[in-house]
Amino acid sequence: MLQIGDEVYFSAVFLLVLFGTRSAIGASAVTASIYVFIVMFRFPQVPADQASQVLRPTGLASAGVPVVAHRAGGHDAPENTIAAIREASRNGATGVELDLDFTADGVAVLMHDETVDRTTNGTGAVGTLRLAELRTLDATGKHRLREKFKGERVPTLQEAVEECINHQLTIFFDVKDQPDKAAAALGEMYHKHPVLYNSSIVCSFQPKVIYKMRQADPGVVTALTHRPWSLSRYDDGTPRSLSAWTNYWLGVLDVLLDWAHHHLLWNLCGVSAILMQKDFISLDYVQYWAERGVEVVGWTINTAVDKQYYQDVLKISYITDSLREDCEPHY
Repeated sequence: MLQIGDEVYFSAVFLLVLFGTRSAIGASAVTASIYVFIVMFRFPQVPADQASQVLRPTGLASAGVPVVAHRAGGHDAPENTIAAIREASRNGATGVELDLDFTADGVAVLMHDETVDRTTNGTGAVGTLRLAELRTLDATGKHRLREKFKGERVPTLQEAVEECINHQLTIFFDVKDQPDKAAAALGEMYHKHPVLYNSSIVCSFQPKVIYKMRQADPGVVTALTHRPWSLSRYDDGTPRSLSAWTNYWLGVLDVLLDWAHHHLLWNLCGVSAILMQKDFISLDYVQYWAERGVEVVGWTINTAVDKQYYQDVLKISYITDSLREDCEPHY
């Protein structure tokens, strides 16, 4: 159901439409339509105890918070590999974040980028390579520890899931696009391994991916990933466009997208968590989402000082590139 306090936002919509149309009837109709749309097409959150098992797994120290290895810990081992999963487990990670993509022959594999150029010794788009071709590549690529992990291969989703289950790691499935393929591939994993319902979460920057996943299986725990100003600025803060006018309008869209995430999309998708870029998280922000039954997970937390802040002050989960040392963020 809609949360207490949401009437403020529907009132704001009413006033905005009223101001634009000068019609009380029109403003009422638009506001009512949005309300009915949310009520009719939203997915309820999964049960709180199920979400808690995923986001606050048992076995942590009393003062501990869950720590998730970004791309399975891309600083400590070649990212999105079986070796990285094992290294993350050895280093004390609670879970791993894994990136999902598909080969030309439709096999789900782990890969962050659209191409294999950065992370392997090969070239080309993942979607143009068959699994057999992908298997010939060395997944250590240009990694700083490539000699230690030489010969590591790009794993399939199935292989990665089984490895995580063996190590009792929570899995954060990160889906960039292809919602239909992703929902089908992940649905197969949940069917084969029912333990995933209480030990994994599907995350995406794209609300359509999460909505499609909830359509396919309402029992899956999900999260929206968000970084304010993502349309107008790159991860490092530089503008996406050299045109001031373009950046202005992208900024306007950013404001609308941010509002939608915080007041509409999370409710429509029925997510249990929001994965937020670390610079936008505060105690008030954590409290805002707690009132809505949503956990906040911070990314990417790569210094000892920041990790201590999450542990002692915010007391929430965080995603990191390294469990061993301070490092620069891996975009």
